[in-house]
Amino acid sequence: MKSNLTLSRLGFLDVSYSSISSSCRILSKICFSVPAQPVPPLAQTLQGYLRALEPLIPEEELVHTRKNIQKFCGEGGLGPQLQEGLERRAKHSNNWISDWWVQWAYLESRQPLPVHSNPAISLPKRDFSDWRGQLVFASKLIAAALDFKNVVDNGRLPVEYMRGQPLCMELFPLLFSSCRIPGRKHDTITHHSRARHITVVRNYQFFQMDVYNSDGSRMTESQIHAQLLRIRAESWKTDKEPMGILTSEHRQTWGQAYSRLLKDKLNKESVRAIEKGLFTLCLDSPVMRVSDDKYSSRMAAQILHGGGTHSNSGNRWFDKTLQFVVGEDGSWGLLYEQATAEGPPIATLLDHILQYCKKPDPKKTPLIPLQMPKKLYFNIDLCIPYAFIILINDLDIRCFNFQRFGKELPKRHNLSPNSFIQVALQLAYYKVHNEVCASCDIASQRMFRGGRTDYIRSPTNQMLKFVLTFDDPSITREAKLELLREAIETYVTLTDQALKGQSIDRHLLGLKLQAIEEGLSVPRLFMDTAYGLATHWKLRTGQVPANTDSVMCFGPLVPDGYAVCYNPQPDHVHFSVTAFNCCEETQAETLAATLHSTLCQLQELLQPTV
Repeated sequence: MKSNLTLSRLGFLDVSYSSISSSCRILSKICFSVPAQPVPPLAQTLQGYLRALEPLIPEEELVHTRKNIQKFCGEGGLGPQLQEGLERRAKHSNNWISDWWVQWAYLESRQPLPVHSNPAISLPKRDFSDWRGQLVFASKLIAAALDFKNVVDNGRLPVEYMRGQPLCMELFPLLFSSCRIPGRKHDTITHHSRARHITVVRNYQFFQMDVYNSDGSRMTESQIHAQLLRIRAESWKTDKEPMGILTSEHRQTWGQAYSRLLKDKLNKESVRAIEKGLFTLCLDSPVMRVSDDKYSSRMAAQILHGGGTHSNSGNRWFDKTLQFVVGEDGSWGLLYEQATAEGPPIATLLDHILQYCKKPDPKKTPLIPLQMPKKLYFNIDLCIPYAFIILINDLDIRCFNFQRFGKELPKRHNLSPNSFIQVALQLAYYKVHNEVCASCDIASQRMFRGGRTDYIRSPTNQMLKFVLTFDDPSITREAKLELLREAIETYVTLTDQALKGQSIDRHLLGLKLQAIEEGLSVPRLFMDTAYGLATHWKLRTGQVPANTDSVMCFGPLVPDGYAVCYNPQPDHVHFSVTAFNCCEETQAETLAATLHSTLCQLQELLQPTV
């Protein structure tokens, strides 16, 4: 039975569902208490777009863009017509932009999933350093994830709130048993609601492991541990081929290979077992030791892409929505696929796992025999995708823990911590490149039914003014402080607008896609040089407000850009910075070091030493 809930609202296409679980029904009732996402006024979006361009392009180009906007929204222009189309769409759909966004941003993207799309979260190192501790912790981790699934399935997951408003909870039931399916022109998503197994991969070999007993109860940690011991013993026996690395390919290439792969009955059974599994557990082999100052960067890279064919990249199935990674040295984390999952639900899942891991297993182990986990076999002559090796070698990752202060410092000065960090990022970028750049910060839209994300843009005119005067000795400290406050307050205003569904980027995308939907030519507004510059995101940023010292990591959106993730804690902030080595102008280490010194300078501005 196909679920209209997920098909229409989340961009799920051509998928087969076993049934709609009770959790989907319960959470859909909750989600209908959340308002529909509004279509922003056309004039407001176009004015906001012009303001966003002002710090980025010269005045003569702005004049040209203003003329294009006047033609677009004036008499005879396409703007009002497209706006009416979006408003009609909003009346007859759960969310007017989310399914388009998922299709356009994820399913139609042909770039490889590792680095370019799938985010990785590296979590604090656990207290073990060998394979025995690895399996004990992995057993606890599996039990914790299954406990969270049980909470979701039984409708016991508390509704989340932001600023006193309930949030849409639709994504939670879809975290489990979901997988992205490659296609030649576009991908699809499959979700299976009655899976009883997970996939465990070790030494490049995949195993189907049941995690529920015959009476429907989940296995105890002792039972899970016994099964993992069996998998470890079995995974030494045969020659290993890094089968999972095929999922790292360019999507068209992998889509073609996938079609050929499934023509073989054995291959099809193995692939389907992976796709239907609740999630994947990756038991990674040891990696080369590095110094303490490089450890967090190495671990983030391991979880993000596995380190290559001679490391653990074959221990991944990058299409899978949830992949938990556990190393032998105490490292662990999560890799997730974004077409189904977003950061906030993942953070809720991880918080549940961390709390669960503090407690003993409440279940007593039944005296029943367990079936041997099923090894998954493939008939294929594997050709290593060397483009992937080039990609991971090209990615430069620098993680660091800024310990001079955390989010409490800006709070004491009545400043928004996130906006404070965004200003610091623009200032650091300017110090390195002597210019500001188009930057995007991710804003959740879960306060609306079926909402996903939008962007908060920077720099603003106020940010630019502060950046240009920061190192000017003729400007007084008081004047700089005032400019800093103005820059932060402007960004707070943009954040508030985004959280009310009034940001500009998804609206602009919607207008463009509405023109295509109506069979019209793409308006000149979107063919303009200014639009290309405004959407060339040289600085991709994301705040991960977690309750633990985790570090999120993903690659830049453009070849000459950076990606910066940060997790503000009360007295410190975790950062990850990535860039591509192929671009001579960008170096992750340089931006990370400059960001560190910039934050110290901003602290001095707020709290000058006598």
